Amino acid sequence: MHILVVKDEAYMQAAISSHEIPTLEATDSRPLTLVSYGITDIGRERSRNEDQFAIADLRRILRVQHSSIPQPESLLGDALGHLMVVADGMGGHRGGEVASAMAVVGIENLLLNTISWLCRLQGDGVLRELHEALQTTDRWVEQAATPDPGLRGMGTTLTVAYVVHNSLYVAHAGDSRCYLLRNGRLQRLTRDHTLVEAMLKEGAITAEEAAHHNMRNVVLNAVGGGTRGVEPEVHKHQLKADDIVMLCTDGLTGMMKDDEIAQMLAGDPAEACRKLVDEANARGGRDNITVVVGRFDQAPRNR
Repeated sequence: MHILVVKDEAYMQAAISSHEIPTLEATDSRPLTLVSYGITDIGRERSRNEDQFAIADLRRILRVQHSSIPQPESLLGDALGHLMVVADGMGGHRGGEVASAMAVVGIENLLLNTISWLCRLQGDGVLRELHEALQTTDRWVEQAATPDPGLRGMGTTLTVAYVVHNSLYVAHAGDSRCYLLRNGRLQRLTRDHTLVEAMLKEGAITAEEAAHHNMRNVVLNAVGGGTRGVEPEVHKHQLKADDIVMLCTDGLTGMMKDDEIAQMLAGDPAEACRKLVDEANARGGRDNITVVVGRFDQAPRNR
């Protein structure tokens, strides 16, 4: 369960600065291919699933209106980018599942309508667009909640991984996470925007206390939720062959440690997703569990 609170500026700054995000360098300029898979599961204790996820290729499309030549109505070009999204909703009788669905679909639509522009941008330009996409999605969720008492206060975490060429762009708010497994080492690429993470950064509690703190699910920064506006965390990394990227909700990370997750991530993404969800459920499945895994392989050299 998540509790969304109005942002406290001091804690918010601490949460957003809670640890340094590593910059990952690539060693080969050849394009990477992606194999990906995702699972969402209600868990063992929840009555409904408020998590959502999406995996998509962003492509150019040519739609044929009329032609003298027999051909398909739509012709798809090569993938221009890859999108992976995870959202964990919160609030109200049905608000959580509505907020998380709106966030995922909103990001898909925003990127679809800016894909040609995004592909011409690099580095900071893409990060600015993703930053704005999360803020726009935040406004949509807030506007949808206003006229409906049953949705008032609904919000969601939102973690986005956008891959173009060999670059990984991450945009994030909340306590869902994005990880990267490289050479057997699992690195967390996102910060948890939570009260407990801010307290840990300030030295008010220890790491052991943080792991079991009764307010560890208080989220300070999310999409929607009746707060003063989301503060997206955005950054860029360079990918290399054999990298594995995982997005997940706290239904996984609340049940398993990072080193345990790392042991199950290598290999086939579908198998890794199933193992991780099954293990989280075996340990109690106290929350909805969503896992998205993408493995990047080196494209063959042109002969």
